[in-house]
Amino acid sequence: MSIAESILAGDTRSLARLLTQVENGLPEGRRSLDELFPHTGRAHLIGVTGGTGTGKSSLVDRLALHYRRPPSGEPRRVAVVAVDPSSPFTGGAVLGDRVRMGDLAGDPGVFIRSMASRGSLGGLAQATAAVVQVFDAAGFDPILIETVGAGQAEVEIARLAHTTLVVEAPGLGDEVQAIKAGILEIADLLVVNKADLPGADKTTRALKGMLGLAHPAGRKASPAWIPPVLRTVALDGTGVDELAESIDRHAAHLRASGEWERRERLRLEAELETRLTAALSERLRARVGEGHYREALERMARREVSPAEAVESLLEREDAASI
Repeated sequence: MSIAESILAGDTRSLARLLTQVENGLPEGRRSLDELFPHTGRAHLIGVTGGTGTGKSSLVDRLALHYRRPPSGEPRRVAVVAVDPSSPFTGGAVLGDRVRMGDLAGDPGVFIRSMASRGSLGGLAQATAAVVQVFDAAGFDPILIETVGAGQAEVEIARLAHTTLVVEAPGLGDEVQAIKAGILEIADLLVVNKADLPGADKTTRALKGMLGLAHPAGRKASPAWIPPVLRTVALDGTGVDELAESIDRHAAHLRASGEWERRERLRLEAELETRLTAALSERLRARVGEGHYREALERMARREVSPAEAVESLLEREDAASI
């Protein structure tokens, strides 16, 4: 039995092994991904982003608990992909945020995977999309994707998730920064976490005011989704049930409006472009040769050629090599 077949049969050890292969870019991991891909496309991908200190990890913990112990209905198998900052020394994930997710420990219906960002912009590791596909094929639904909390580059999460939660907290002064960064523009739901702290009302009013600018009352009625502003206290679970209900309503809206298929197509297109760029770059460097590549880099460092001129010279060498 192949590792992909073992995962489809529910083997957790095979799942963990494949996730490691995928993160490390091993050929056997890619072959298993190819085998699993026809079994993907069913899970609801929920992105959770926002600044440092807003309580994203605690909120993800509570959401996962909600899905495992719902007030009504059957428990759901939940995967959590937590993209952590990379250690500057080892390149591995700094797992400080994960130690606060102890409520999920030992639950066989929850799988938490921490990934190092490895310098990837936008708070997402390059292998995140592949890891999500593995969880999707393995039958986890929903899949919660928590980003690093790097700030203005967090909008990359919107290219991967069906539903994006932007988490704010009172007293951090992030509201204006969020507008400048474009973070609010990618929010499907806005969450004021730590709503029991002073300033929560002010933060809530500010966010609603910003939404009012984007969706003025005088505009014609539209079926478009208007992001709600929700308040939670992740430490004791206040507001988490309501948040989960809003997430489910957004998923229903996406499916009813056809937006689900559009977002799924855009997500796959983004992954195709990323993989194609990486493959073409690797092929180009192999054809040109590492020596010529390093030579172009050194000439750039000496300011003898611009980056655009360096690229042109490498492409000319690649053309010559292909004749």
